[in-house]
Amino acid sequence: MARPTEVPVPPRRFHDEPLVLILRHLRETLAEEGGVRIEVPDPDLGRGSYPGERVGPGQGLVHRPLRSWCDLAEGLACRLLTPRGVDATHVSLTFEPLGPEASWHAGGTPAGEVSLQERYGVDSAFARVRKLEDAGFLLPWLEVLGRVRLPDGARVLDLGVNRGDELAAFAWLEGAPDVTFVGVDHSASALSEARARFPDARHSFLVADLNALPEGLGRFHLVVSVGTLQSPGVDDHALLRTLVQEHLEPEATLVLGFPNSRFRDGEVIYGARVRNLREPDLSLLVKDLSFYRRYLHQHGFRTFLGGKYDLLLTAVRGPGQSSA
Repeated sequence: MARPTEVPVPPRRFHDEPLVLILRHLRETLAEEGGVRIEVPDPDLGRGSYPGERVGPGQGLVHRPLRSWCDLAEGLACRLLTPRGVDATHVSLTFEPLGPEASWHAGGTPAGEVSLQERYGVDSAFARVRKLEDAGFLLPWLEVLGRVRLPDGARVLDLGVNRGDELAAFAWLEGAPDVTFVGVDHSASALSEARARFPDARHSFLVADLNALPEGLGRFHLVVSVGTLQSPGVDDHALLRTLVQEHLEPEATLVLGFPNSRFRDGEVIYGARVRNLREPDLSLLVKDLSFYRRYLHQHGFRTFLGGKYDLLLTAVRGPGQSSA
């Protein structure tokens, strides 16, 4: 595959052509050359303009914001390299095809990989991911936490806690309450890292299967689980019922994250995908969300849905509302 600095075809320059023609050119060149560079109107010339509006000298250029080019690259399963200025009106964009999806999206345990229990452990490929360093994850997560109201002395349970990234965000909130945290995960190595990050007595971490939560967990004011309930082998419906009936205080909050993205060659690709399908398919995600919201409404919760790469369902049961 040709690398972006070795693309043999001279870049084609576009001015006011329809986006669909640019898309066709990119697809054809990517198929033939494995990489493509084009020259397009500088997005900064159209600040405040919508995609398709005419801008520039003599209004002879069609504006497309940088976000639009990022979306186009994502749709083509490409990495968009940093734009480079060409002259006063145009920049150069290089599209580089992405490599395969991350190994942890596959079922089973690939040859040479760690055990199933350590698929998300410290020696796994997943350990490279730092979600909260990606704005697409960080901003929705902080928004959700800002909506949660916890009393001093509250207990927080994180199912699928891994190394504790989500828990770290609690300390970033202004006026964060004094709470205790319990993290559960099946990866012993990830929990070892979590214990090293949070050595104080307010944090405890337990190695356990989500289908068989440890005895004596007790009840919590907040339960969070991001990207875990839909994992292969987890009976998410049974787990939800167990949480609501046995582990939530009468006044409590649930924050459940549903993956709406895939990891591929260092990039996050928007859209859930059913195994064996190449294109994103949100049908199962919508079905799961419908079930969760219906069940939680039946048990006295109000729900809010947000997020981007993880859809975050927040369920709140307030004063005077019935418990399960």
